Amino acid sequence: MSETVEKFEIRVEDAVLEDLRRRLSQTRFPDQIEGTDWDYGMPLAYIRELVEYWRDAYDWRAEESRLNRLDHYRTSIDGQSIHFVHARSARDDAFPLLLSHGWPGSVVEFLKVIPLLTDPEAHGADGADAFHVIAPSLPGYGFSEPTRTRGWGTRRIAEAFSALMGRLGYARYGAQGGDWGAMITTDIGKVDPEHCAGIHLNMPIASVPDDPGELTETEKADLAYGAHFRAEESGYSQIQGTKPQTLGLGLNDSPAGLAGWIVEKFRTWSDCDGHPENVYTRDELLTNVMVYWVTQTITSSTRLYYETFHGASPGIGQDRVEVPTGVARYPKEVMRFPRHWVERHYNLTHWTDMPRGGHFAAMEQPELFAEDVRAFFRTLR
Repeated sequence: MSETVEKFEIRVEDAVLEDLRRRLSQTRFPDQIEGTDWDYGMPLAYIRELVEYWRDAYDWRAEESRLNRLDHYRTSIDGQSIHFVHARSARDDAFPLLLSHGWPGSVVEFLKVIPLLTDPEAHGADGADAFHVIAPSLPGYGFSEPTRTRGWGTRRIAEAFSALMGRLGYARYGAQGGDWGAMITTDIGKVDPEHCAGIHLNMPIASVPDDPGELTETEKADLAYGAHFRAEESGYSQIQGTKPQTLGLGLNDSPAGLAGWIVEKFRTWSDCDGHPENVYTRDELLTNVMVYWVTQTITSSTRLYYETFHGASPGIGQDRVEVPTGVARYPKEVMRFPRHWVERHYNLTHWTDMPRGGHFAAMEQPELFAEDVRAFFRTLR
């Protein structure tokens, strides 16, 4: 197997963009019961606005140029194409940091935090806290291209990302993640403790212990929200974990459907006071959607749920992460477990209750995110 790392430039063909505009123009919008809103899912009025903006005002070429200001690469690991951003700091003593995104995110989530991490001094922080940032697209996501075989669960991705860090010459590094990225980062802490100095998570996972212990009122409220989320907000997960190919027929064919499926999650899972554009711009939302559209990876991205549901990823209760672990706990994260539950699974050395933010922390609150990542890894340099 070749270990070649090749420079990569994002360049979408004009025909793909022309086809997109045609599809947006021909969208068949559904009906909606009068007086309903986000409680039924994506509201008709908002998706109409979003589609119109996407068709007539959104500038992919400008976003493509912005993405290409970063250094992009591809390499093959375990038979799978892996795309990654490699943003090196100007400081030779910068610490290597692997950032892993989740679903329905992409490396677009990290565009605002990368300069804060690679050049902290330019943003009012200590230059000694600089990082070399490596941000891969998950296998089956975006510019990593669709997965070709079964079995790409979080443990296999963790092994691939650990191999990537070795291929890049990083003998000691840190890892950070949320959503699937948190599970992948957890597995990196288990499979590569010889090289991974520590992990930082913004969505640590914990199992319910036989004796849950005494819970505070805040912890009870957090667990009640988790129960609500499982009852009212987890249908996407059941579909993606059981019939991803059927879902993909619609999402890969309809850009409006794809935007509705993804943007609704950015609204529901974020600390946005009820509307996604309170914390994200339309361009940010659509650029993330575009990563899925232009690469046709929405179906392969959802297969990660299928692989996990069908045994390709070990459960959270198996093994314990012994490398030092930091947690940034955001108030609108979709799963918020009591600290003493989390401590059963991780060697927890750092815990911060963040003042605001939700599931897409790096994109929602880049300054807070970068500050906490710097604070944790400062203890491990």
